[in-house]
Amino acid sequence: MALDKVKGLLPDAKTDVCIVSAVVCGSATVVLLLKWVNHRRVQKKLKEAKERRELGFQRMEKAARQFKQQNPGVKPASILSLPLVELAAKLKDGSFSPESVLYTYIEKALEVTQKINCVTDFLPECEEQLREIKKKEKGLLYGIPVSIKENVACKGYPNTLGLVKFLDCPEQEDSVIVKVLKKQGAIPFVKTNTSQAILNIDCGNTVFGQTLNPFNPKKTSGGSSGGEAALVGGGGSILGIGTDVAASIRVPCGFCGICGFKPTGYRLSVKGATTPVAGMNSVISVTGPMARDVDSLVLCMKALLCEELFRLDLAVPPLPFNDELIPFSPPRIEFLVDELFTKGLYADGSSTLVEKFDGELVDSTWTNQMRCYRLPNFLKRILAVILMPVFPRISRHLNALVGVGSVKNFWKNNVDRMAYRDEFIAEWRKLKLDVVLCPALGPAFNLGYAGKLFVATTYTHLYNVLNFPAGVVPVTTVTQADEEELKLYKGHYGDPWDTRMKEAVEDAIGLPVAVQCVALPWQEELCLRFMKEVETVCHERRGRRRI
Repeated sequence: MALDKVKGLLPDAKTDVCIVSAVVCGSATVVLLLKWVNHRRVQKKLKEAKERRELGFQRMEKAARQFKQQNPGVKPASILSLPLVELAAKLKDGSFSPESVLYTYIEKALEVTQKINCVTDFLPECEEQLREIKKKEKGLLYGIPVSIKENVACKGYPNTLGLVKFLDCPEQEDSVIVKVLKKQGAIPFVKTNTSQAILNIDCGNTVFGQTLNPFNPKKTSGGSSGGEAALVGGGGSILGIGTDVAASIRVPCGFCGICGFKPTGYRLSVKGATTPVAGMNSVISVTGPMARDVDSLVLCMKALLCEELFRLDLAVPPLPFNDELIPFSPPRIEFLVDELFTKGLYADGSSTLVEKFDGELVDSTWTNQMRCYRLPNFLKRILAVILMPVFPRISRHLNALVGVGSVKNFWKNNVDRMAYRDEFIAEWRKLKLDVVLCPALGPAFNLGYAGKLFVATTYTHLYNVLNFPAGVVPVTTVTQADEEELKLYKGHYGDPWDTRMKEAVEDAIGLPVAVQCVALPWQEELCLRFMKEVETVCHERRGRRRI
């Protein structure tokens, strides 16, 4: 039987000579011969793998070079310096093209791997995917290049685990994680190195060699997801996917100065992620994101925990990402300010309010407001038309001060207010908010400015119009750094009110700054509890500073 095996391994003219020699020399020689044959086979596969890898690097270099020549205006630094959340936003709004981001990271990944040996494969299919993502709805990771650990399946590439025996076993389809990433618009562009057979906290193997630490080539990157950590830490990838069965995401992330996250087992799919010991469930292997900061991990988890994941892998519990803190922007804020608040408050064109000052000396704090209120309505309208091209906010305010004009319009204003309230509450509930933390006006204005900036109460009067419970809690004080930043303040509208606001809050070092806590109607107890939580956190922080 041994001789038949040898004959199968050496199908050439020398076979018979080898067999005769083996018969003469005995079975010990057969064993040695098998080892020699296997060694030759391994070396041949390693050589072929090295050649394929080098060819991949050449394709990376060519692709990046061609894009650079065709697009000389692209500034790589402006792309590479952005954190994932900001980059994703700029890709969605069109500030950056997916091409500029992908080829910038291809070039950077090649530069990094040439120094520390972290990339195992270039995925040229990424160029085709560039065209595909433009035909679909923009997902949460639209246009984001993603690197993938070597043992996580990408169609057409083997999950070798750094073992020669798997070099000729290309995966027939993408892993579920890769499928979901693509569904969300991400572009897998390289695979990264791992420790041999995974279960090791170094990152070296006989197929791809040793990966080094991006900060010190005399140090290891850690493992087994060391290629990922090194590439992200070296700036060659903005987001990576690793696996973790003992510490394989966390150790290399710690070594390479980046963030990594190991979720609960089965929260993310492991279909298509190869492990060295199939069927081992006593210690659960997981997939997880690796990136430069926590916000990036959050965005990745939010993108992965979607309906596509739950559809592709029924072993994953259908638990979408549960935001603890959700950005919330009040809808149609200018409509609320002008049409609901101002027009509603001064529905009669301010006449009733102005009458209260008949026979009175007007305090200096009211002078500016009264001057505006006492303007005839026709003059308010004329000024509004004149100011609209240059100062639209002031123009809208003057129009609103004219009032509603008739009882019929007053009823309509009430209907509009209730419709807006319903819209606001619907958005609140859609996002499953409990409470909202938002700005309050401050710090304290310099004397003489408060009467000139009644319009600055937008943050607070919003919740008067809505009739929501709201409170304020002091959380910090103005610092010298805040004052320096204020000097650069241009305002949102760039009009005289923005300039006045800047003047009003100057020279406020040491003054308190508060935040506003808001809840839905009739939930005063919840609002107060939230205020207490904010207060407690701030007191604890101040206590740590004193220590």
